[in-house]
Amino acid sequence: MKKDFFIPTPVNKMMQDAILGRSSRRELIKRGSALGLSTALMGTILRASSVGAQATPGGDKPVGWSLTKPDWLDADLSGQTVNIVLGSDGPGAPFDQACCDFFAEATGATVNYIKGAESATDRLTFYTQTFNAQSTDVDVAQIDVIWPGILDLHAEDLSAEADELKEAGATFFERILDNNTIEGKVVSLPWFTDAGVFYYRTDLLEKYGFSAAPTTWDELEQQAQTIMDGEVPGNDAFTGFTFQAAAYEGLTCNGLEWINSSGGGKIIEDDGTVTVNSAEAVAAIEMAKGWVGGIAPSAVTGYQEEDGRGVWQGGNAAFHRNWPYVYSISAADDSILQGKFGLTTLPGGSNGSAACLGGWNMMVSKYSPNKDAAKIMAKYMVSKETQRARAIERSQNPTIREVYDEQDVIAANPFMKELFDVFDGGAVGRPSNVAKDLYNDVSVAFFTKVNEILTGQHDDIAAAMDDLAGELDDIMQDV
Repeated sequence: MKKDFFIPTPVNKMMQDAILGRSSRRELIKRGSALGLSTALMGTILRASSVGAQATPGGDKPVGWSLTKPDWLDADLSGQTVNIVLGSDGPGAPFDQACCDFFAEATGATVNYIKGAESATDRLTFYTQTFNAQSTDVDVAQIDVIWPGILDLHAEDLSAEADELKEAGATFFERILDNNTIEGKVVSLPWFTDAGVFYYRTDLLEKYGFSAAPTTWDELEQQAQTIMDGEVPGNDAFTGFTFQAAAYEGLTCNGLEWINSSGGGKIIEDDGTVTVNSAEAVAAIEMAKGWVGGIAPSAVTGYQEEDGRGVWQGGNAAFHRNWPYVYSISAADDSILQGKFGLTTLPGGSNGSAACLGGWNMMVSKYSPNKDAAKIMAKYMVSKETQRARAIERSQNPTIREVYDEQDVIAANPFMKELFDVFDGGAVGRPSNVAKDLYNDVSVAFFTKVNEILTGQHDDIAAAMDDLAGELDDIMQDV
């Protein structure tokens, strides 16, 4: 039986049910009333329900149409079972299921797709509880780029698999593979990589006389306000800018982008120095607080990725910060945004644009009763062939250099070629290496405090950031 460990927040679950058409408008209104949601947020959710689940590039082709079998995949795994934790029950779930089905058909294995929590924080909690108990329930796990140091103790060494893939013509970006390597052990294989990107409405820029998307935070504020002034009178659900500001890992990513682009450092520097309370960092958080209830909805402080995308997807935002996966959904044949949006690097400050490096990897649990089958599946999931298909159908950036040279990939995602240099050495990483196994403590302290600031719980922002710096100093003492 397929297991489901998806643990969303009530609002996220409502948004996903709306987008995927799993709840009627009447059911959504009833649930929203029970949760006490605002009229504005309910309007966003109900509009998302009319958009429905989005298609992937390929027109009427079935999900997974571009998957092909790697030449080396010739194992007979009949009678063996692999339990794999992949994406949450959102837009990417059908493709993840297609990958599982393809592998099962090719090898004879039974594959159980376990849906992970949308929130990275919730998912890490599940992993640590499961692995600390040495549970055999999970064979392969999709883990965040910031978790190899945290989960190293529970992981099989995948160095041999990485070498085999390289021999098969799949060269991982060196910096990303290094990130997954702890003291010579490949804790996880790079699956797809991410960096924060900026979506904008080309039709609205033209309508209001802007020749290009904003390149600075100041320009973003100006353009967003101008467009809102013109659009809100006819659509009170319209907003200028949506991003991720709920108290979870996504806010750490957004906050790092604000701070680093403004010259405020990386929260904790590579030598362990805490810089989160620098004058530039404080100013960056003050800037973002000014967006809440202004160019961004007040509800943004509860938004994770899919919450903000729902607003954007419904045509109710001029600008949207998210990851590259949103591109294929926005460009789908049944998307109201098709032909009306663009993608570019994030706006920036005195230090230019800063994109937080993200991404996910495949780890094999050392407690798996089917390690050999699990390693083959992990290898298949990150193979050049599967990454090519994921790029074409899901707009998720490969971790293998050679895939960026494939014309069908670039044809489906013209922006990917532009992001090659970012993944090959650019972007800004979170302080996971310097914080090691205490990174989660660092991130929780950061996003909790910043969310408190954004929701107006601290009148003195500088003092609040000083308190945060003290918390981070205490944590780093134990690293």
